[in-house]
Order: sequence, then C-alpha cells, then structure tokens
Amino acid sequence: MRNLSLLQRFKCVDLSFPGSPQCFTIRSETGTVLVASELAITEFDPRTKEVHKEVSLTAEDYLPEDGSGVVVAIQDLPDQESVCVATGSGDVILYNLSTSQLECVGSVESGLTGMTWSPDQELVTLTTGQETIIMMTKDFEPITEVAINQDDFGEDKFITVGWGKKETQFHGSEGKQAAQRKEVQPALPWDDRKPRITWRGDGQFFAVSAVCPQTGARKVRIWNRECVLQATSEVVNGLEQPLCWKPSGSLIASTQRHPNKHSVVFMEKNGLLHGDFTLPFGKEQVKVKELLWNSDSTVLAVWMEDLKPGENDHPNTYIQLWTVGNYHWYLKQSVHFGSEPLRAPACVCWDPEKPLRLHLLTRGWASYTYNWGWSTERSHGTDCHDNANVAVIDGDKILVTTFRQCVIPPPMCAFELQLPVPVNLVTFRSQAQRTNELAALTADGHIYVYGQGESRNLKRDSNIMLFRISHLHFLYSGGGVENGGVPGVSGFKVISAPLLKQRQTDLTSVDVSSGAGNYKNFRIFKTLLHFMQCLFFLNSWCWSFLRSDVPVDGFVISLCHSLRNGTVALQLDDGQIRKIHMGHVLVTKSWLVCSLECLFSQVASNISSFVVYDDFLLLTTHSHMCHCLNLSTLSIKGLQSALSSDANQNDETVRKVERGSRIVSVVPQDTRLILQMPRGNLETIHHQALVLAQLRKWLDSLRFKDAFECMRKLRINLNLVYDHNPTVFLANIEMFLKQIDSINYINLFLTELKEEDTTTTMYPCPSRSASSSASGKGGKKVDIICDALRSTMEILDPQKYCLCILTSHVRKTTPELEIALQKVHELRGDSVSAEEALKYLLFLVNVNELYEHSLGTYDFDLVLMVAEKSQKDPKEYLPFLNMLKTLEPSYQRYTIDKHLKRYRKALHHLSKCGEEHFTELLNLVKDQRLYSDALELCSSNSEQYKTLSVAYAEHLVEQQQAEQAGLLLWRCGENARALQAFVSCTSWRNALAVATHIPLPPEQLTLLARDLAEKLLEARRHTQAALCLEQYAKDCEEAISALIQGAAWEEALRLIYLYNRQDIIETDLKSALLDAHSNQASFLESQKALFIRHKNRLTVVRELKAKARLELFDEDGPDCADAELYSEASSVMTGSHLGSKYSRSNSGVSSRSSKNRRKAEGKKHSLKEGSPFEDIALLNDTTETQKHEVHSLLKALVLFQFDGAASSLQRDYGELLQLMETALPEIWTDNLQQGQTPLTGPNSTSNSIMASFQQQRPAVPQHDTEALTAPKMRIAVKWKLCILK
Repeated sequence: MRNLSLLQRFKCVDLSFPGSPQCFTIRSETGTVLVASELAITEFDPRTKEVHKEVSLTAEDYLPEDGSGVVVAIQDLPDQESVCVATGSGDVILYNLSTSQLECVGSVESGLTGMTWSPDQELVTLTTGQETIIMMTKDFEPITEVAINQDDFGEDKFITVGWGKKETQFHGSEGKQAAQRKEVQPALPWDDRKPRITWRGDGQFFAVSAVCPQTGARKVRIWNRECVLQATSEVVNGLEQPLCWKPSGSLIASTQRHPNKHSVVFMEKNGLLHGDFTLPFGKEQVKVKELLWNSDSTVLAVWMEDLKPGENDHPNTYIQLWTVGNYHWYLKQSVHFGSEPLRAPACVCWDPEKPLRLHLLTRGWASYTYNWGWSTERSHGTDCHDNANVAVIDGDKILVTTFRQCVIPPPMCAFELQLPVPVNLVTFRSQAQRTNELAALTADGHIYVYGQGESRNLKRDSNIMLFRISHLHFLYSGGGVENGGVPGVSGFKVISAPLLKQRQTDLTSVDVSSGAGNYKNFRIFKTLLHFMQCLFFLNSWCWSFLRSDVPVDGFVISLCHSLRNGTVALQLDDGQIRKIHMGHVLVTKSWLVCSLECLFSQVASNISSFVVYDDFLLLTTHSHMCHCLNLSTLSIKGLQSALSSDANQNDETVRKVERGSRIVSVVPQDTRLILQMPRGNLETIHHQALVLAQLRKWLDSLRFKDAFECMRKLRINLNLVYDHNPTVFLANIEMFLKQIDSINYINLFLTELKEEDTTTTMYPCPSRSASSSASGKGGKKVDIICDALRSTMEILDPQKYCLCILTSHVRKTTPELEIALQKVHELRGDSVSAEEALKYLLFLVNVNELYEHSLGTYDFDLVLMVAEKSQKDPKEYLPFLNMLKTLEPSYQRYTIDKHLKRYRKALHHLSKCGEEHFTELLNLVKDQRLYSDALELCSSNSEQYKTLSVAYAEHLVEQQQAEQAGLLLWRCGENARALQAFVSCTSWRNALAVATHIPLPPEQLTLLARDLAEKLLEARRHTQAALCLEQYAKDCEEAISALIQGAAWEEALRLIYLYNRQDIIETDLKSALLDAHSNQASFLESQKALFIRHKNRLTVVRELKAKARLELFDEDGPDCADAELYSEASSVMTGSHLGSKYSRSNSGVSSRSSKNRRKAEGKKHSLKEGSPFEDIALLNDTTETQKHEVHSLLKALVLFQFDGAASSLQRDYGELLQLMETALPEIWTDNLQQGQTPLTGPNSTSNSIMASFQQQRPAVPQHDTEALTAPKMRIAVKWKLCILK
C-alpha cells in the first residue's frame, strides 16, 4: 500500500551542446551523464551544468559532418575507464575517458542497428543490418555470429505427448473459433522494424525482438550466454517493438495492441505469455516507445507518445511508472511533457545504482533527474475521530481504506475516489478533528481537496456520500504544464490547512465551490528548493498573505507537521533533518517567528519501515522484528542498543513478524497495527507494547470495561486490572462492577487472580516505579480483592451477584468452601435457586472435595444436596449418614472430623464426650501426635493430664529429646522416670537435682555421681566430671585425676591444696606436665614441617594451574603435549572449561542426598596431590593453632621450675607463629578474592593476555568464597610469659 513520492528533481536546461541527443548513459561513479549526438560525445554534470569532456565524432570521420549520422547505442565501461559507442554506419568506437582518445575497435559493413552489453559487461551483442547477431567479448574478440530469424524453435522446444489436439480442447471465452488457424497480423505501421535486445539480470540469457521476414510480425527469441537459441515466442498478434527483461529474471515485458485495448504483456523464458495489464488509453491513442525496468525490478517505466498530433501538430509525450502488488498493477506516477517538440524526451533511463532515480534528456537539451521514494500515505490523527485512513494511488483513482472500520487487502479498498486525470500525490490533513480530509495532486497540476461528508452509510461505488468535493484548483501560468508537466512538487503535505506547492508556478485563479465550508484557518505552505514560504488562506472569498522566508541550505524532499506543538520537520536531500519552531501567527504585519535546528544523526541502517504514533516509535527491521519504543524515555543510545540486539530482547517492546513485513498504519486509540506482507496481503497484529500502553491509559481513566474487553480478547492476564494501581482499583470497585456489569466477566476476573504481581513479572513498565505497584493494603493480594469485591457486591445487589460472591469465597488463598456451601443452603426460595448455585459451585470445585466440605458443616440436608450431584452411589453414603444421625452430637462431630481427617477438631469434640472415651482420645493423640493440643484441653491437676504427659514424654524419648521428656515427667510428678531420662542424655545437673529431690539414699547418689562422671569423661568434659566426683561422690583423688587428664592444671592444684593431697603433685602432676610438654613440642615440630610443605606445594599448584590455563589457549585445547604433567582437574580451572570428571560426578551426587553432598564436600577439599581443589584445601590447612593451651602449660611448667622446658616450648611456638605471619601475604594474595587479573608483561603472549581477559572468573566456584577469607593473627591473646627468656 505504498505510493511513489517525488523527493527531488534536478533540472539542467539551456545546454549548448552540438547536434541533437540520440542516446546517453550514466556514469555511476561520478554521477555524470555521457550523451551522444550525431556530432559529438559530451560528458556533463546534471546538477552543476559543468561540461567535463567533449569529443567530436566527425573530426576523425566516424560520422558525417552534415549531421546525418546515427549513434545507435552508448555504454559506459567503468572497468575499462572507457565509453563504447555504436554508430549506424557499423563502427564500434571506444572512447578512453582518461586519455580522451577515440579508437575504432571494429566495423560492420552492413551497419549496426543496436548494441547491448551484458549486465556483467563481459559480453556485448550487436545487431547488424543483415539481421544477424554478433557476440563479442569485452575485448571485442568475436565469439559467434548467428541469424536473428531462425526456423528452429530452440533447445527448449516443447514436447507433445499426444493428449488431444488444439481443435478439441477448451478455449475459454474465445470459443471454438480459437481452434481455427488465424492469419498472422504484420507489425504495426509505426513500428521502426529494428531489433531490440535485452539481457536478463544475471547475464545468462538475452532476448531479441525482431520482425519476421516471412510474416512481417514481431517475434521474441531467447538466447543463452553462448548465443544458442533456447526458445521462440508464440505468435502474438499486435506485438510491438518495446522489450525489457525484468532484472530479477522472471518476466520479459513488451506491449501488445488488441482490437479493443492496449496492454503491457509479459513473457516467460520459454516464450509463453504470462500476465498483462491494460494501459489507461484508447486503442488507437498512444504508441509505446520503450519499456524500462528499474534496477530492483519494482517499477516499470512506460514511455509513450500520442499517435495523433495535438493542437500544434505535435504529439503529447508521457512517462508512466507502474508497480505491482497482489497481482494488481498500479499506476503510481504519470509525467506529462506536453506537445512542444523540444520538451519531448529524447532519451530515458534508470540509474544503475539508485533504483528509484530516473534520468531524462529532452530534444531541446534539457536534463532532468527525478528521485522518487516509497511512502505510505496515512492519516495522522491521534484521537478516536481518525479512521486510520490509508490512500493508495492507482492511476486516476485513489483507493482509500479505513482501517478503524475494516481491514481490506489490496487491490480492494473501502471506497474509491475517481478523479478526471491520473494522481501523482496524495496526503491527509494534519489538523486535529479533521485528519480524515485529504488532498490530491493530479498530473495536470490541479489539487483536489476532499472533506468528510455527513453520511457514513457508504456504498462502494458512491464517493458523494462520503466526501464532498471542495475543488481548490491551482492552475499553472499559461495554462500549460511547465517543466514537462511535473513541477517537482517535493514534500507535498497538508498542514493545518491542506495545501502545499512549489513557487515555480504562479497562482492564477482559485475556485471555491459552494458548500466548501469555512476555510478561515487554511494555510498553504510552499516548499522551495532553498526557502520556504508560508501563505495563509484567511477566508473562503479572499486571499491575504503573511509571508516569511526561511533560508534552507539544501533541497527539501519531505516535511512532517506535529499536531501537538505545531513544529515542522524538514528532510533534506543529504539526509539532514531540520526543525522549524512555529510562533504565533498574527493577521497584522507581524512576522512568523521561525528558527532552524539541525538534528542530523544516523541511528540505524536496517530499518524497513517505521511510523510514529502517540508516544511510540514503531519500526520493522530487516531481521524481521517489530519494535515499539517509547519516545518519552528513548535516547539515541537506547535506540541503537535496542536495534542491535533483536535476538536478546524478551520484553514487550519487540516481537517477531513475518519476513519482509512493513508497517502500513496504526489505528489511533486502539491496539491494532496493520502490516503488509511482501506478497501484498495485510495482517493485523496487536503489539504488546501498544496493547499495554492503551490498557494503562484506560485503567488510569477508569475505563474498566474497555480495558477488560481488550484484555479478554487479547488474552492479557486480568491481574493487570488490579496490579496497575491497587489503590485506585480498591477505591473504585463499585465503578468496576457497574462498568463490567456481567456475572460471567466478574467470575472470569476472580478465577484468574493469583498472588503474582504482573507489573513486575509479565508486563513490566520501564517508567513505573517499584512503589507504585505495591499492594493497596497489607495481606495477600487474592484475599484482599475477593473480600473487597464481595463486600461491595453484597451492598449493591447480593441476589444479582450471588454466583460472584460464591466465587470470591472459593478463590481465596484458603478456600472458604463451608461458608460458600452455607450460602448455597440459604438460597432456597430465592431468585437464584440453590440448585443453580450448587451446580456453579461444582464447576469451580471438585465434587468429591465439595462433598467432604459439606459433610464438615454437620448439615445433613446440605450433604444430601451435594451428594445427589456427585457420582457417588447412594448405597455408599446413605448408611454412613444414617449411622451419624444416631450418634450423640459431640461424638457425631468427632466421627465426621475424624473421617475428614480434621484431627484437631475431632480431638476437640471428643474431649467433650466424657471420661468413658478417654482411651479413644489417648489413642487419637498417640496416632496423630496431638500431645500439645490434648494437654491444653485437660486440667493440669487431672489424672488425664498426667497420663497424656507420660505419653508425651515417651514420644519425646523416641525422638531423641530425653531432656525435654525428663522436664515433662518431673513436672507431672514422675520423678523416677524423669531421673532415668536425664541420665540417658547426660543432663547431670538435672539428674542430680531430681535425685536430691526424690531423695536417693547416699549410696545410690554416690553411684549415680560416679556413673555420670564416667559418661562425662567419655565426652572429654573433664572439669564437669571432676565436679561430680568431688561434690557428690566425695572422691577428691578421682576428681584431681580427671582434672590432670584434661590438662586443667590450675583447677587440679586448687583441689590438691584444698584437700591437702600434695603427694599427688609428685606422683601424678609433674609427670603429666612433662608428658604434655613433650607432646606439645612434637606437635609443634610436625605442624611447622607440615606448614612449610603445604606452603611450598601451594606455590607449585598455582604455577601448574597458570601454565595449564595458558597452554589451553595456546594449544587450542587441553590436549597439548604437556597435559599429562597435570591431573585431570588441574587444567579445568579456566573460565571456559570449569569442570572435570570429578566435578561433574560431584554435581550428580550433590542432587541425591545431603549425606552424599557432605561426603562430596569432604572429598573435594582433599590434600591429595592433583585433586581439583588442592589449593583450597592447602589454604584451609595452613591456619593458626590454639594459644590458650600453650599459655596454660607454660604457667604450670614455670611453677614447678621446669624453666628449660617452658623456654624451649615458648621459643618453638613463637617461631611457628612468626613463620605463619610472614607467609600470610604470600599465601593469601589479593587476586584470590578479586578474581583472575589480566596476565601482562614481557613474557606474556597475545593468547595468554586474551585468555586472562576472557576468563574473568573467580578463582574458585561461588560456594567456596567463604574459604577465601584470609585468617587474622589473634594479637590480643597474650600467651607469652615475660619471666622466660
């Protein structure tokens, strides 16, 4: 649904070159034109009129000086820096552009009628006066010469399989007469009878159209690159001379004159016809001189002139541009050149590099260069009054589709606007509330403005009912069509008032028809090549002008007007965008305030289409993505980032579209985005960003119904209604219910509720703060909404919203099924029957679950009502219900609760049934472990309380919680059992307290104390064991022995002197001190050796890992020659290969059980050489030993004058601590916690440096980071004795 808009036109007139132009070619490298006349070859720049080169063809007798010579073709050869010229006399001339030398590279005696080069310029084909084809290489070496007219069909001759004859087959509308042999009609009289050659775009085939000498009719023959005939076209009566092969290679275009029409026809490579379209002229009105495809095969130019002379005995000339879409051919541009001979085109061609640039040279030496561009003409309104109109030019018709009402694929449309002449440009008005109005510029220079009519009951063939024509005719001076009928209107745009023209023609008359309306505020903008002139139409009867000239450095090719702030953006031909700030317009002599600002900056080059709608920039890319970006928060860098990472985006701003999709329009105040596929059909999508933006607007304006219906249709999660603004929703629940006004919709909303905040998960809004999406009240979201809706519905109309109220109970986090069932039970006799409510409830809840909950209400009528709706057999539930009815109420409820496995309620009801059911209660408590609940139901002084406490204690003992069991037994008076529980868990203080409380006899108390002391010694709790032996067993010697065994030297001395047992010092204490000194000295020596060995090994391990890491990148993998020097794991610590056989199996083990995981963790930090994490194990093992033990031993040794032993121990321990302190910086380097630092230096290679940058990993996995905290020496602990040297 695109049109061709004229972006700019370069005009170069009054060129004083010798002769008259006969053919020309374009030098794409310099943009200059090489034109050949009967006298010379001239190169000039069409923009500056500067002549670069000129060489005479008559000086060296290539052409006669009387001007009778003919140049049949000219071709630029960039690779050879030359121009090849073919003359009618048979010479092939090569003009060297560097040396300006002419060279005749060949000559044909019979003369030449045409020359065509292959697209790759490797081959050249010449047609001679003897009706032959000469094929030569680019160096003009002959390859072959063949006759054009051959009797053979070609190598691709069709094969007849004998399935009937032509006379017996179906012939369509032509009837049986088609089977009869018809006479071949000769070529038309105005045919120049010269052969035409055209190459396919890939240079593999070329076609030749020539007049057959036998029949006098034209035939098309297809030849391959070796000049071997492939196929001959079928007989086509009325076939004319134009011939052009579509560069994409699919079709060959020519023209055919039928008895009743004039058509452009297409042939396939096999010579068969394949499609056509009719030219908008009478059958004997025009003749087609040439057909020209542009370089990308999107536009077909048709160059025509009238057969009959005009008023001044000269024919009119036309060039039409045609495009195809959805198998329909559209006339997009019609250029009329009038009947003046000097203004008629002599040469026409497309630019070889820029597909939409057309070059034209007139007979009067005027050069024109037209630059067209694709544009989609859509209305620019942003309110609901805009119909999202899109206008498509199709000759003298404007096809208008209103996408707000319907989506009609082209070539169909909602309605057509018929104009008297072809349309070249159409645009919509850019004024609020009037954006449905459009203006059209026709090929004869008139502008037609259409305003929307009052009636909206449209008919397809009635444009009067929709539009009333307000004919604002702008006639050109002299009544003619200046500059070839195309005044170069660039940037034609309806702004506020809908007219805009170039200054090159004067306004001579204005015709305002009746009923045209009030045009008091109409403005007419004139776009100039170097300045803009603003004109204001003040009323419908007179013209008054306020003029402001604003210089613009460059050619304006398009402009855009903002409805919001009134600014106008200009696009220049060099890519710059300039903005004009429009001030207040005064009717007096005040001037417009205008300023220019350059906004040029290239953002992206992969955009296939874009449109600005509201606050959004919508665009499609060549990677088949559709972006919807918010302009209010968008920056240039943000846009570039969004467009450079299509595949990585997973938010609402981007979505995939079909390959080659282009944006057609956006329906204002809606969520629809219209896309057109490459084949022409339309698709409507709802881009999530547009949808969410529109939903947020509706929710902010409290239009809940519009938002809800859109969300339901597009499957947007309905939680967004609440999550968008919880406070506003809760404050307007009544409005929400009244707008929705549908029980089904409210139920749907309730059933979709979930605790997730969709504004942070599913539909995040970039501009939304985190606090704005917080819940309106404390508590769970679903419960808040259900309660708020239910309370409002109960106030408004509880009968109407009965089912919704039931849904609000069921949908709570903890479903209130009993309350819902009770409300169903209460509905008997109401407008909404209980039967209907129960049926709806069964739709929400499983029937068996509902039966269980109905049973929990203890209402047997309700139970029967639900049971009847279930699939249960009455023989299953009726006996059970009858049995329940016979029971006492409390026991009945106990039985029901136990059946429903509601054991706490069952316990509560059973406790009311009397002491005769206590045994059953005790069994229930033991089975369901409801000890705490049962104790709360009994009096602390009752026998039942004691029995439950004993049962609870037995349960605690089984759960390895004997101390708590002892406390429970002690509390209820079971002292003996409490003592047993305390002893079993070595709770010696509680045990001795209970024993004293019983009280136990002294002998038993002594035995108990010795038993507890023995258990404490086994647990290495020597000080506590000594306390039991001293105070309760009255055995001070055993107590002192326990203290000496535990190295509690000071406490042992206290007891020795307390009980006057100095003999123990000599017998036990001194020897124990010497043994402790010897053991400590041996331990320190071994620790020192182990520390040094681990420190050295840590250095080796780090060197090996660094070497393995570098070789992994140098050797492109771990399979290098030195890989066997390291363990399997020592080379896997790189960032890209972190893992090994061990680590992979470990990951599998860790997922099985915590026991295996702990086992794997222990193995992982193994000190075995070559283990994966040996360095971490070494770090963990090189830690500081305890100081308190050494300090206590030193004091005891000094006390008993073992100064030598004490001094040596203090010296050895000090040396070990000094060794560890000095080694700390070497062991705990800084990069252990900062990750791998780049390896640079004189010995580093490029691979090693790249590897160090690419890794960027922590030295160990994430779960080992706590092991990398360097230990700190505890300087505050004073362990040395100053009295020792």
